Amino acid sequence: MPEWLASRMARLGSVMVEALVLEEGPHGVLRRLAHPFWFQALGCVMGMDWHSSGITTSVLGALKRGLLGRERELGLTVCGGRGRHSRKTPGELVRFGERTGVDGEALARTSRLVAKVDSALVQDGFDLYLHGFVVANDGAWTVVQQGMNTGRRQARRYHWLSESVRSFVEEPHAAIEGTPLGEVVNLTDRRAAASREATLELSREPERVLRELPRLRMPAHHDVRKSDVFLRRLHGTLAAARDAGPRDFPELLLQPGVGARTVEALAAVAEVLHGAPCRFSDPARFSLAHGGKDGHPFPVPLRVYDRTISVLKQAVSAARLGRTEKIDAIRRLDEQARRLESNAAGPQLEEHIEMERARSHEFGGRDVSGPAQPENKQQLSLFSAS
Repeated sequence: MPEWLASRMARLGSVMVEALVLEEGPHGVLRRLAHPFWFQALGCVMGMDWHSSGITTSVLGALKRGLLGRERELGLTVCGGRGRHSRKTPGELVRFGERTGVDGEALARTSRLVAKVDSALVQDGFDLYLHGFVVANDGAWTVVQQGMNTGRRQARRYHWLSESVRSFVEEPHAAIEGTPLGEVVNLTDRRAAASREATLELSREPERVLRELPRLRMPAHHDVRKSDVFLRRLHGTLAAARDAGPRDFPELLLQPGVGARTVEALAAVAEVLHGAPCRFSDPARFSLAHGGKDGHPFPVPLRVYDRTISVLKQAVSAARLGRTEKIDAIRRLDEQARRLESNAAGPQLEEHIEMERARSHEFGGRDVSGPAQPENKQQLSLFSAS
């Protein structure tokens, strides 16, 4: 993860969490993180590769970095991570308990138990390598784990939410997302009670398919295609930015550099903050806010990214002082996008992406290969005329 993006992801993640805490409290943030499609959309709007398993590592890493030192203020702490960092989770939770008065030893036991369930009771061909434990100051928690099938180079993600866990060994997951790879032994299925009462050795003998896990099917291509995006929703977002931005953001638009492109990005962020769960079934769409580090769908527009963070910070800071006009305006962008999408018109996805690529250098575009360069003048003039 290049530092120029990692630092921005931490700042954007921090201010988005702050906005959500103001709206829904720490438990609301935990519920969001436990929703796999929302989690994927968050990674996309942060500028991560929409299709990559690295979204999980990067989102949790950005939140851990961005919330560092603000845990008491925001009421949330991020523990764990990838590889060796995952093994430090129990110790981090014990220290969390010492700071807050919550039973840190019990949380550490929970961390170990969750990892054991997803490696022993759910045998699906994916080896766990990432364990993220997000905990509120009162002890409520969300766990996000990820496993990898190295042969197929595919990942599967496991989401847990403490408020919905009635038993650690019977249907405890908020969601499990990934492509099925044949037979799955799922001893957390309620129908497997008799098997759970037998020895753990039985769980290593895949004798039958107990249940097909719910999944988010990720296609085998890395670029963003028309089939990955609900174009009607994209047109609604663009229309809301075009039609509502100047009316709802008079103060913000007077700031140097804040214009239509920044409002487009803010409209996508607003939907991640306020959108209903059913609207995250096409997470690739949110990569059109801030691009992706590998250049798909286009290089990350750093100037737009920085202005998005700045606008959100100002709105959240004002809301903390009781002045909610700016944060309310951001919320209205999401509402207006939904109203407009039924009859909004706009460019085809491929055309929209090509226009973004052509203008990428104007927005400080950058990907892992370096800064974006201008296209040839003839192509630029065609896009300008359109």
